[in-house]
Amino acid sequence: MENENSIIQPQYPAQFYTKRPNPTAILSPLYDCTFKGIFTQETEESYLALKSFISAIFNREILNVSIKSNEPYRESKKQKNMIFDICVEFDDGEIIDIEMQAWEQNYDYGIRAEIQAARLLTNNARKGKKWESPKIYQISVLNFHYKKDDKHEMRWYTMTDNSGEKLSETLNVIFIDLVSIRNNSTTKPVEKLSSLEKWGLFFSYVDHEDKKDYINEIIKSEKGIMAADRIVKHMSKADSNWYIQNSIYTAECDYNTKMANAVKQGIQQGIQQGLAKGIEQGLQQKAVETAVNLLKMHIISDEQIAQSTGLTIKKIQKLKKQTL
Repeated sequence: MENENSIIQPQYPAQFYTKRPNPTAILSPLYDCTFKGIFTQETEESYLALKSFISAIFNREILNVSIKSNEPYRESKKQKNMIFDICVEFDDGEIIDIEMQAWEQNYDYGIRAEIQAARLLTNNARKGKKWESPKIYQISVLNFHYKKDDKHEMRWYTMTDNSGEKLSETLNVIFIDLVSIRNNSTTKPVEKLSSLEKWGLFFSYVDHEDKKDYINEIIKSEKGIMAADRIVKHMSKADSNWYIQNSIYTAECDYNTKMANAVKQGIQQGIQQGLAKGIEQGLQQKAVETAVNLLKMHIISDEQIAQSTGLTIKKIQKLKKQTL
């Protein structure tokens, strides 16, 4: 059993590899680009994998899925830029945002999830005199405990009153805890695992040689995971996917470093010009610089650059016209 609060590192960390390190190396689904690559391709295998994963979360068979735009509309410039990892409409029009969060960040992930769910809700509320909306789910796959020492493999949050009675169950936040899944499940025989546990172990260990036999048993037991395995193995053959993964990781690290420096610069400017304005200007300029550098590399999409920098797709396209 791993340490209660530990996270699993990919066997082949993105910062070290710009091409496939050996003929059997597998990309880790803990990285956003691989996670999204499994579920968002317009192929039968990708749809099968996506339906299987969503079915495992809700413990019911999902029959139909369709990928939606992952950049929600902003009503004003004051609203935060936001890009979902995977946005899906399924069955009776219910909407999901699925996020992979492999490493804990320096903010409250619960607040982030609530904001994402609220944006998803307002963007999908139906027109008309009646107040109607499809059910909304913000689903986060966390490679860490949201609550310290949590033992739950999945937590489902929805609005309730002070007695615990639920409101409409329209807005939902779901956290899938990979640490708890690993702690609770790695010693179980495959036939005793739930579908959600199988997916959690697949995400965690499909790239780990020392878990190969156990993971292969899991893969053979679920058609959806079998499809996901074929996709990730195919993706892993291309050196370009390793290079993209490395580039995105490097860009995000570079951006986070620049954000920290920008905050310091913003604080210094804020003493003279106003703290909030100084920080905002510093962050915006560093984000633009990072985006321009990525555009010049010609290796990742505008959408991926937007996700790495926090800028909008429109801003990236404008920078592309100015730069290239």
